[in-house]
Amino acid sequence: MRDSATWQRTLHVMAYLAGALLLVAHALWLYLMGHYASILLPTLLAPVMLLAALLRLGYKDHSRASAFLVLMCGYLLIAMELPRQSLPAPLWIGMPPVLTLLLLPLGPATLVNILSIPMWLWLGDGLQEIDLILSYLTLVVVASLAPREALRQQALLQATAPNDPECPALNRQTLHDRLYSECERALHLEQRLAVVLIHLPQLDMAGEQFGPAARQALLDSLCHEVSRRCRDHDLLGRESQADFWLVLSDTSENGALMVCQRLEEALQRTILLETGPIECRLAMSLLQPQETTERFEQRLIASTHRLAET
Repeated sequence: MRDSATWQRTLHVMAYLAGALLLVAHALWLYLMGHYASILLPTLLAPVMLLAALLRLGYKDHSRASAFLVLMCGYLLIAMELPRQSLPAPLWIGMPPVLTLLLLPLGPATLVNILSIPMWLWLGDGLQEIDLILSYLTLVVVASLAPREALRQQALLQATAPNDPECPALNRQTLHDRLYSECERALHLEQRLAVVLIHLPQLDMAGEQFGPAARQALLDSLCHEVSRRCRDHDLLGRESQADFWLVLSDTSENGALMVCQRLEEALQRTILLETGPIECRLAMSLLQPQETTERFEQRLIASTHRLAET
């Protein structure tokens, strides 16, 4: 997920830098063509585009501010070019709604496009052209279909994704579903089942004092150390914000205690820059013979609450 966000940020920065270069090239072309009165605006907008790229590249999230700067540059440039057209230019009038949908979320972009219809048609002398008005409205509707479908696919992916959005562990719903299956299998095959409860008391503190990067590093370190010291078929899931369950199939009490000891030692040896050694609280629960899955799940939830309040 972080790689996708990094790639998206890099793509935006490259697009903004390309826009700044295009504005410089446009100013140079106006100079060569002798349109000296029109050189000032693209010359002034080029540094603004560069500023938007630097904001998007920064450590803090200024994506919304950089998008508004780019949108402002695009609107000003289009507003300058539209009155210079001898005839209504569908190409120039069609650029604002597409640019708005690319830079703003779907809801605000649609609202801005609808409210700005009179302005663009007035600048393009197209208020009396019913075909141009219908074309503009059609473009607004059709251009919004792509981000609408992207939002639908993203919502579907989030609803069906088994992993937690912040770390490689299973999300809560998937964790409980898999735990139910493991309990039924253990009871049916008369096998042992152990669950290690993990609580990270530093998680909230790391996010509040050091920011989301420290919080993410803490989650990633936990998942990495657990995956290194467990079997491939063991399940790590996130029960709540700072609580995790490690489901160990066909594992005895001694085996679960050994896992707890290895995890505690490994996490204490893991030193993070902001928070230092990773502090964790561990507990262990075993599925009792003839115990129902619902009873075992309730016992795990109660033990997790007690572990967090310790």
